[in-house]
Amino acid sequence: MRERTVGTTPPRVMAVAGTDSGGGAGAVADLRAFAACGVHGCLAVTAVTVQNTVAVTGVHTVPPETVAAQIEAVATDIGLDAVKTGMLATPAIIEAVAWACDRAGIGADGPTPLVVDPVAASMGGDQLLADEALDVYRTILFPRATVIMPNLDEVRLLVGIDVHDRSAQYDAAKMLHGFGARYVVVKGGHLVEDTDVCVDLLYDGTTFTELPGPRFETGNTHGSGDNMAAATASALARGMSVPDAVAFGKRFIVNAVRASYSLGSGHGPVSPLWATPQWW
Repeated sequence: MRERTVGTTPPRVMAVAGTDSGGGAGAVADLRAFAACGVHGCLAVTAVTVQNTVAVTGVHTVPPETVAAQIEAVATDIGLDAVKTGMLATPAIIEAVAWACDRAGIGADGPTPLVVDPVAASMGGDQLLADEALDVYRTILFPRATVIMPNLDEVRLLVGIDVHDRSAQYDAAKMLHGFGARYVVVKGGHLVEDTDVCVDLLYDGTTFTELPGPRFETGNTHGSGDNMAAATASALARGMSVPDAVAFGKRFIVNAVRASYSLGSGHGPVSPLWATPQWW
């Protein structure tokens, strides 16, 4: 690990996300990953969830104007080098985030890159967002995104393709890119044809790049999407190109899954702690 100059302000990255009271995913996971990547984490809370490793039993959303105000307060004072979205919960919140990003120069057309993790499905594949919210993702937020990073359950909800093989993964990437994001990553963690490898697919509208990594036999994968997107955003904040940042995010999540641990009686979290110095 490189020595950091004491007192030097690191890159600043914001998570726009919901909380997870169990600490495995959402804003808590984002902030852990930011710290492990050596960036200063900022936060705009979109929702408060009541959950543990077994179930989500409550969701309480934050008013859209408050979500937007959090983004603007940080952008106008501290400044942001990248932004990553997670759970946005409602159409009104998605719209508020899009407009706030426009005002702050965040997104594909501004100086600050925007990574969109379209949290639309549970770990079991159940739909978390109403169809109206999916439409707002497609028509309003995706065209502003530097890169979008759905998993296969979210791909199914967004474009109607049930990805069971590599060919369908390529087709899904093309369809998703049609919504206007500069880059698309179709994550392959749930691809059943791959038994020993997990292949994520990056597409920029012209070139496909496969990003393979080992598949681990573990049920402790809670927060994997959050961690990969947060690491990608951190790399973009450090000035990496999108392909290099996504490759960094892939390496980060491979190690985080390798280091995952059991917690509670359900699904444990992936661990960005692999990247932190062990002082204890």
